[in-house]
Amino acid sequence: MYAIIATGGKQYKVSEGDIITVEKLGVEAGEKVTFDQVLAVSDNGLKVGEPTVAGATVEASVLREGRARKVVVYKYKPKTGYHKKNGHRQSFTQVKIEKINA
Repeated sequence: MYAIIATGGKQYKVSEGDIITVEKLGVEAGEKVTFDQVLAVSDNGLKVGEPTVAGATVEASVLREGRARKVVVYKYKPKTGYHKKNGHRQSFTQVKIEKINA
């Protein structure tokens, strides 16, 4: 059994027991989170929502929050002496999928 959920502007295919990294949710470690934007559920046949499946939820527990590795952004224009170095670290929340309610 699997489900396709939407959170943080992205879509994830999840099954029970999966550990996924999503955009920052602002929830502390150990707490429970419920994803109600379930786009599709597969349980002896595929149920596709329009746009979401009515009454379907995915329950997960938060493992940790953190920040990803630094990505270096370097801008450069030739012959003008322009160069700019910048860095970015994206915040994330790691969750473990506990139960899919279809």
